[in-house]
Amino acid sequence: MLHLYRAVSAGGGRHSRLSTAYGRRISVRFSSSGMTLDSISRAAVDRIIRVDHAGEYGANRIYAGQMAVLGRTSVGPVIQKMWDQEKDHLKKFNELLVAFRVRPTILMPFWNVAGFALGAGTALLGKEGAMACTVAVEESIAHHYNNQIRTLMEKEPEKYTELLQVIKKFRDEELEHHDIGLEHDAQLAPAYTVLKSLIQAGCSMAIYLSERF
Repeated sequence: MLHLYRAVSAGGGRHSRLSTAYGRRISVRFSSSGMTLDSISRAAVDRIIRVDHAGEYGANRIYAGQMAVLGRTSVGPVIQKMWDQEKDHLKKFNELLVAFRVRPTILMPFWNVAGFALGAGTALLGKEGAMACTVAVEESIAHHYNNQIRTLMEKEPEKYTELLQVIKKFRDEELEHHDIGLEHDAQLAPAYTVLKSLIQAGCSMAIYLSERF
């Protein structure tokens, strides 16, 4: 896996801290040149936080749907462990929404229903169907996170230190979920290739819409 993130030296800088609704504080770096929060590309930050918050919310609803069907089966604990990590991801992006004053996508009610339906629907195909869904979704999210990392690194990464750290960490955990899905027979799902392609097309559409609305 390409190492797309590099640490940014803290030398000569100072930090301003933004309070969040959860009582935690988030650091925003300022350079000695007098850069302020206003000089960060608001459009880029707003788009990234909005779409990532929507994605993590959708992932939570997918796992909720899977657990509704398979929670009492042998694969239930595996799904629950992945869901617990997704809950942490969503909590973090909830904090970032508040810290950077980003409005969530207006499509949240739709992703609420669509995510649960996708999770439950694929789980009705059995463990393999649920894991095929996990592979498809997590692969799409990891690819999306990699694109965001590249975008931020091509700008001025010292302005985005914490956001890069968050995205890189979550990207790695999504890839772990992807691998777990493969280990639990995702490729044995009925019409695996077609199912995966359809789900990923839906993910691409969701990303496009959530970035913009």
